[in-house]
Amino acid sequence: MKKRIGLLYGGKSAEHEVSLSTASAVTKALNFDKYEVIPVYITHEGEWRKGPALTGAASGIEQLQIAEGSSTPNDVAGFLPSDPAQKLDVIIPLLHGPNGEDGTVQGFLEVMNVPYVGNGVLASSAGMDKVIMKQLFDQAGLNQTPYVYFIRREWQNDQAFWIEKIKAELNWPVFVKPANLGSSVGISKAESPEELVASVEEALKFDRKIVVEQGVSAREIEVGVLGNDYPECSVAGEIKPLKAFYDYQAKYKDGNTALVIPAELEAEVYEKLVEAATKAFKILDCSGLIRADFFVTATNEILINEINTLPGFTPYSMFPLLWENTGLPYPDLIERLIELAIERHEEKQLLQVRMD
Repeated sequence: MKKRIGLLYGGKSAEHEVSLSTASAVTKALNFDKYEVIPVYITHEGEWRKGPALTGAASGIEQLQIAEGSSTPNDVAGFLPSDPAQKLDVIIPLLHGPNGEDGTVQGFLEVMNVPYVGNGVLASSAGMDKVIMKQLFDQAGLNQTPYVYFIRREWQNDQAFWIEKIKAELNWPVFVKPANLGSSVGISKAESPEELVASVEEALKFDRKIVVEQGVSAREIEVGVLGNDYPECSVAGEIKPLKAFYDYQAKYKDGNTALVIPAELEAEVYEKLVEAATKAFKILDCSGLIRADFFVTATNEILINEINTLPGFTPYSMFPLLWENTGLPYPDLIERLIELAIERHEEKQLLQVRMD
């Protein structure tokens, strides 16, 4: 009997289109002889729309943008029916950014007690907030670049103070980022106080909390991590952007980036990357998958940049390519993630919920 898989995508986020691209790619990897695939689209406005079962891979993102007239957030039964014959066996959340990758949807799925692919509430929320993530990395003893962070009101109340603080604690260039966003949205490089002000104003369009990171001359190396209690790491890959840095356009639009897989690294360096990626996975209590991003300097110093708790699965995405080069093809990767979701859910059902 086919398992019923719910694809949850779209979302009230600046990364809406990224999510649609990911969902389209995932439909191409699912085995429709084994799974019944139910699309659930969340619009830019936050409306939930459940469509009929897909009969095959989506022809494009337009097919996944379900028309009005389907389930809404108030129609929970329509999304997670109680009828065993209609019950969704596993949810695959493909929601990038806030209102999806940040623990909000994961919390909803926990309350509904349904298995879902990927990280839980804590890992998702901590992994979404770059400041919290960096503070946890500090606790774990992971090396990272210096950074300064502030919220909108602090910047507005004393802009001169923060400019001087950044000048005192960091060196140019710096990278300015919304704390709670991914996919390089709202990120820019600043090489002067004037550029810093413009970069902060751009980042504040997307979040109330901003992190400013020290720029570093280094190779950009990424490692995929897969598992629950016993995570495994993929081969390492290197990003070689053909422009100033690996921005949204290069990631999702033009593919204007060279991805070298496996990266040319000394065995000792790779082992340290695996150790650091595994430590990051565990300190955030991750499950399912992450992509760990690093800087490796000319002297082979390793600095962790961030982890992504829901790395993209688009044709240009590093995560599935890393695992394909490790010996786990895209369809098998999806199968493994579904297995890990069920495994984690079954373990949770062993917990006692009564005091008698």
